[in-house]
Parts: sequence; C-alpha cells; structure tokens
Amino acid sequence: MKTVLIIEDDNDIREGCAEILELSGYKALKANNGKAGIELASQHKPDIILCDIMMPELDGYGVLYLLGKNSATSEIPFIFLTAKTERIDFRKAMEMGADDYLTKPFDDMELITAIETRINKWQKQKDAYRSTLNHLERLSLNPGDGMNELKALIAGRKIKRIKKKQVLFYEGDSPQGLYLLMEGSIKMIKRALDGRQLITSLYKPDDYIGLDSLLLEEAYTETAEATEHTSVCLLPKELIVNLLNKYPEVSRQFIKILSKDIHQKEEQLLELAYLSVRKRIAQVLLRLSKTSASPTLLNISRDELAELAGVALETVSRTLSDFKEEGLIEKNGNQLCLIDISRITKLKN
Repeated sequence: MKTVLIIEDDNDIREGCAEILELSGYKALKANNGKAGIELASQHKPDIILCDIMMPELDGYGVLYLLGKNSATSEIPFIFLTAKTERIDFRKAMEMGADDYLTKPFDDMELITAIETRINKWQKQKDAYRSTLNHLERLSLNPGDGMNELKALIAGRKIKRIKKKQVLFYEGDSPQGLYLLMEGSIKMIKRALDGRQLITSLYKPDDYIGLDSLLLEEAYTETAEATEHTSVCLLPKELIVNLLNKYPEVSRQFIKILSKDIHQKEEQLLELAYLSVRKRIAQVLLRLSKTSASPTLLNISRDELAELAGVALETVSRTLSDFKEEGLIEKNGNQLCLIDISRITKLKN
C-alpha cells in the first residue's frame, strides 16, 4: 500500500483528501502545518507528498526547501496544493523542484490521477536508476574499488528533471560537473553565425554529457537541449576529478567513452564534407536506427533531421518524399518507418 502525506492547514481539505485517498487504496498521513509535515516525512518516508503553499509558521516553499536538503526525503515526489493561480507561483514551485501543482478546488479524479502519474513516473525513474547502476558495474574490472565510489556518488545525487526543448546548459557556460542521462534524450547543438544550427550528438540513457569540457577545464562549446521530458544526474566536478585521479581503471573507461564520441563526430564531419545530401540523410537514418529501441521505427522531426544532416528543411522534406516513393521508408507525422535498411545502407553517393 502506497503512503501519501498530506500537509494542509485547512481541516476540511485535509480530511477530504485523506478520505478520497483511503477509499482509493492509499494510506494517508496528515499534518496541519509545515513543521509537523517535515517531521512525518522524515519519520515515515511517504511515497508522495501533497502540500499546501500558504500556511502559517512554515509555508509550502519552506517545506519543499527543507525536505530537499535532507537526502532521506529529497527524492520524494512533491505536489503543491494551492488556491493561487498566478503563473509566477507555478514557475517558482517548479524551479524549486516540485513535481506537480494542483489548483484548488480540484475534483477526486484530478487528485488521484496526479498522484498515480507521479508515483508511476518515480517508479520508472527508480528502475532506470537501478539499470544505470548495474550498467556502471561494467566500468571497472575491480568493482570493489572505483566502481563502488562511483555508484555511491550517483546514488547520493538528486535527479534533475527537464522538459522538452528546455536547455540543460548553453554554449559558453562553465561546466559544474559531469551529467549522467537517466531518462529521455539530449541533443547537442552548434550554432553558426548566420543562425543555422547543427546537431552534433544525440545522447540516450546511461550516456555521460560534458566529459570533454570537464577534462579540458573549458567552457561548453555546444548547447544541450532536451528532445523529450528528460532526467539527468549532475556529478560534481571536484568529486569526478578526484575519482578519476584515484582509480585508473575508471579513468580508462571514461577515456574510451570520450574517444568514441570523438570518433562519431569525425565521421559526421567527413559526411558533411564528402557525401551528397541524399547519402547524408541516409547515414543519419542509419545512425538513429542503431540507437533506437526499435531499429525500424524512428521518432524524429524534419527539423532535427535537417540539423543532424546539415541541410535545409526543404531538402529533408524532398529527400524523404523521394525515399518514400522508392519504397525505402514510410512516414507518419514525426515517425519514420525504415522499410528496407539494406537498400538504405547501399545507397550510392
């Protein structure tokens, strides 16, 4: 049975929410002020927290801030309950790390749906977290040394959630550490002086982002932007550097990761320099196919294809239409189905 903590100074709302939750199969913990809520959260570690914003003594923002400072409660999904409808309040809540925002009055289904959605998302993130930690076991030949420290470092960091099209960092920013992609996808963008942009890399879960800038101690040379709702974990710069200096076997694996990234960018530059537009777009489709969950189904927009291939949007549209007429692909919105990967591979330059 999942446990929900309700922090609300209005007796009617607090008791009403508790009744709805208990009838829906949840265990409800109740607190009538922020301080009592923090104590219950620390003691019981609920699966999710519902918290009013406007409360005496300690408001909802203060509750979220203090829970975030405690490693035992910082990852608990947090939903604000408030009568405020101003956009600035919503933005402040999200920037502080809240997972959702329900405006009073809300009905039973809105409440249950918000709770179920957040708990399910958190469970998926925990599964991805375990998968990532298991994947890290392969980073070291001696899992008792550097790997245990790396796993402990990741496990102790808070996950940052960013929305589609939100920027993780900009070109010119100074790296604060190394990002580990837990869920979603991140594209690296290089912008030209005339405003055009080229996607230089696409990162998937378990990939590290910003390793080159971290090791060179230089500003980022590209902008990182989420292509879907994404979760990342920031590993602080000083801790990663100490780990690399302390454990050569971990350093070797990170060097391999960096070398692979460099190799992929070299291939992309050669394609831009020597391949025809038609062949470049085909190569992009093949690269995406290798990293896609389904090799024959790609979810990508024409804009992103244009930025990956370094061509105009109109050229992408025309080429995809040609590929469709030739029986190489099928199109359905942003989804491309690769019908004949073998023929796409053998396309002449």
